[in-house]
Amino acid sequence: MSHARKRIMLAGWLAAALLAGAVWTNAGALAQGQQGSQEPVVLTVLNFLDATGPGTEREIKEIWNAFERNNPDIKIVREDLFLEPFHQKTEAYAAAGRLPDVFYMWPGGRSMTLHTQRLAKDLGPFVEPMRDEFSEAALVPQAGGYLAMIPFGLSSSHVMYVNTALLDSLGLQVPRTYEELKAMVPTLRAAGKEVILMGAQDDWVVQSTLFSMIVGRLVGDEGMDAILAGKARFTDEPFVKALEFYASLFEDGVLSRRIFQTGYNEVNPLFAQGKAPFLIDGDWKVRNFLTDPSTDEALIPPAEQKHIRMTIFPAIPGEVTHNSTSMVQGDGYGINAKIPTGSRKEEAAWRLVQWLTSTEAQRVRMETGSAFPSRKGVTSDRLEPLAQERSQFYGGLTGTYVLDNVLDPKVYVPINVGLQEIGLGISSPRQVAESVQKAFDAWKASQQ
Repeated sequence: MSHARKRIMLAGWLAAALLAGAVWTNAGALAQGQQGSQEPVVLTVLNFLDATGPGTEREIKEIWNAFERNNPDIKIVREDLFLEPFHQKTEAYAAAGRLPDVFYMWPGGRSMTLHTQRLAKDLGPFVEPMRDEFSEAALVPQAGGYLAMIPFGLSSSHVMYVNTALLDSLGLQVPRTYEELKAMVPTLRAAGKEVILMGAQDDWVVQSTLFSMIVGRLVGDEGMDAILAGKARFTDEPFVKALEFYASLFEDGVLSRRIFQTGYNEVNPLFAQGKAPFLIDGDWKVRNFLTDPSTDEALIPPAEQKHIRMTIFPAIPGEVTHNSTSMVQGDGYGINAKIPTGSRKEEAAWRLVQWLTSTEAQRVRMETGSAFPSRKGVTSDRLEPLAQERSQFYGGLTGTYVLDNVLDPKVYVPINVGLQEIGLGISSPRQVAESVQKAFDAWKASQQ
């Protein structure tokens, strides 16, 4: 897909999200009348949820509990997991042929098994009568070549969060180029500050939130397409240059090896406390800094959120794509393909997925900072400053691939591990490139 077409799709998505849209109508009332006195349908759900995240209690109350209250003919048995435990459980369920009725999933990457083995139903026919209620970019086919889930919205896996108040106090400005960022290192070190914080103890973090952006800048989507088509290799100069630039971040003092000892959520209070002026993560990180309705407290209080800016990594020397960040369709929920067509369970599962992608549900996620809406007409006057900042983040940016969304796990896992090895000084960029190419060749051969 050309960059021009991506810009058009992104602009269409953003415009659609701001238009007045269709009003959600719950199909539950009709279904309840039809079900009469039958026993409730039991739906098992595997859900991705950070139990400690701000807004989690509100999501459970206003989305999950509200559905059960309004649909007494359906009983939800929900299993909430987060990060690696969630992914491990999903793969275990898939391998055993025991997937829940409804499950949280990605458009590719960590959910590749669900897509390529068609373990999720094709939601295309279900969504067709209501297609106009969504941005068209949200409904493009996913990794399996069909619509396995309806994304909550667009997601940028790379954001550089900037504490502008901290920069001002040190006489520094938001860098426009990598050279300007590197020049800040002595000043920040002298002040006892890190330069960039990352919670990269889990190996996916660097690849998804930083390196995918670097590859987008230095290799470009066309270059990655050539690698995927076998017309270029990971060992060719562009990809090796991307690995070498990543290695230079540690050599230049822009990144510290301490990022590999920092847990994913452990980084949140460090940034909130001003331990560094920059944090690199995905756009979803916003929710961790907003007010938790259950405590009325925030890691970054609303009055201080005006000092936090969401931007992207500065210009990289030799980049072929400018002003870009790695982007992907957001997450969503799929329905188990084994559920019989036309059954009460299928109707109940679709009713749940409709609700989970409804205007009301997407408004809650927008207000809690967990997702930027894919449905038209989702607006709110309750957004905290940082959530407002997120809603304006995408304007004018070019979207490039997130590697774990376009590569098979057998290929991107060696990248994940290799990035940690480079950062720790265990492997060289050339060695990692060779390892990834070997993994790609083996995976390609297995597909024939």
